[in-house]
Amino acid sequence: MNPSSLEILSTILFGIAVLHTFSVKYFAQWANRYPKGSAQENMLHFLAETEVIFGLWAAVLFVGIAAMRGSIHEAVIYIEGLNFTEAKFVLVVMVVAATRPVVRLAESLIVFVARLIPLGESISFYLAALILGPLLGSFITEPAAMTLLALVLKHRYFDRGISTKLAYITLGLLFVNISIGGTLTHFAAPPVLMVATKWNWDLVFMATHFGWKAAAACTVSTTIAAIIFRREIAAVNFEKNTNVAIPHWLTTVHVMFLASIVFFAHYPNVFFGSFVLFLGVVTATKQYQDKLALREGLLVGFFLAGLVTLGSMQTYWLKPLIESLSGTALFFGATGLTAITDNAALTYLGSTVEGISDELKYALVAGAVTGGGLTVIANAPNPAGVGILQSAKVFKNEGISPIGLFLGGLMPTAVAVVFFWFLR
Repeated sequence: MNPSSLEILSTILFGIAVLHTFSVKYFAQWANRYPKGSAQENMLHFLAETEVIFGLWAAVLFVGIAAMRGSIHEAVIYIEGLNFTEAKFVLVVMVVAATRPVVRLAESLIVFVARLIPLGESISFYLAALILGPLLGSFITEPAAMTLLALVLKHRYFDRGISTKLAYITLGLLFVNISIGGTLTHFAAPPVLMVATKWNWDLVFMATHFGWKAAAACTVSTTIAAIIFRREIAAVNFEKNTNVAIPHWLTTVHVMFLASIVFFAHYPNVFFGSFVLFLGVVTATKQYQDKLALREGLLVGFFLAGLVTLGSMQTYWLKPLIESLSGTALFFGATGLTAITDNAALTYLGSTVEGISDELKYALVAGAVTGGGLTVIANAPNPAGVGILQSAKVFKNEGISPIGLFLGGLMPTAVAVVFFWFLR
């Protein structure tokens, strides 16, 4: 089946957007050549915002559809026919999870577990955060886990003068572990959600086929990084939290709101209603709150909406590719393809292939989650992590390098490959 002119246009724009994500550092450097506050500097900094990229090129696609079809109405129909629930959900859950009561609770839980590890405070916390934290994503959803961990790690490590090497290996661990850590259940990881109902994958299936491997891979890769950088991690000094104590009832209320948003994750009208009520509670208790991460949440939601807009027209080449591969080829192909397209989109396309064997089903999802930490666009929660961490002290206001992220994710991805494929 030959692709339509619109599909070809969407693929070209998708490719440009991918190249754009790998060029953000150069736009930031270019912007610094102009006077601060000038139009040129502002525009180039805008183009250097990773979260803006896919939304920007999706807007070009919208114009392209209107021009090629001769009607803005046709472009509107295309946009209205897409499902942006995931983008809306990530926006809302990111803002709620980033509030001070929720972050403080998550940090307290990690500190409790870290005290059970007979090592120095900094190393114990590092291990607990990057092993336990991602696995919590199986219950509170991956976007919420990403938001919480990114904020905690930024405060504990990324803003504490660590080296660039440690920063990128930690970033790679965070992204890869979040991607695989959500597979203990069938409702928390976007790529699993896309197929669980159709393929009848329940909690027991996920725990026995994916969950233990995810826990083992997170433990092994994090331990390797901690051993390699043990001296630098041990030398990191923590600042004691001097913020006013948060009432237990308020933390409970925040957790209840987070739970309700997660429970109604597929019903945007309901979880947006909960979100509005939550904003009222935050306003009434502002002495216990930090500034809401509304800007970060909106940017991440915009990124994902753009990814959906451009990615929905890639079926014509992705689906035949999936159908033509063997189990091993599909696993490694999915791991590689995930780096250039959202892993949930990849598994969704696989779910549309009728008569796919159990081996190919496993290979597709295992490959999709294994490769979910190599790029910003590989896994839906990744933009949330980038949005929080790219302003960290260690990145020196130049943002996160896509090459640095890719290299940092290679080791934990290799460990995940061993557990998810070779030890299956």
